[in-house]
Amino acid sequence: MLKQTQKFKIGVAGLVVLSFLMLPTLINADSYTVKSGDTLSAIAKQYNTSVEEIANSNQISNINLISVGQVLEINSSTAETIDINSTTASTETTYISSLSAADAAAKEVIAQRESSGSYTAQNGQYYGRYQLSLSYLNGDLSPENQEKVADAYVAGRYGSWSAALAFWNANGWY
Repeated sequence: MLKQTQKFKIGVAGLVVLSFLMLPTLINADSYTVKSGDTLSAIAKQYNTSVEEIANSNQISNINLISVGQVLEINSSTAETIDINSTTASTETTYISSLSAADAAAKEVIAQRESSGSYTAQNGQYYGRYQLSLSYLNGDLSPENQEKVADAYVAGRYGSWSAALAFWNANGWY
């Protein structure tokens, strides 16, 4: 019985030491759960930090691709307190793409060819401005999500919208 008590005391002592070592980490980090329509840039703006800081802290390799329900650690040393019940706070987020002029033009050409630019166009399992598979959109058919998912899809598959347009020109689809 004595040996079990000693192990318990050592275990508690170890937890106390561990808690003091982890305390600075807990104090300096906030967590944020990604909601539908969120972007890293909007989250970074909300917490007064940078997209790169959030991406680095969370090992995010593609800054245009985050998932609903994903928990992000955010450095709270620069975080601002935001009252989510405030009537002056905006709850809408807007996806802003950072494409070159050539890629933006190629993206628009594809959108016009695929759906005449309509965010509600349907063709079987394909939906929206870029005729994406419904499974890619994860139930969020908003224009912001379509833009975000299309940019991530094209970046992953073709590298750029210009390359996607070249593929479309050669094959009639992208």
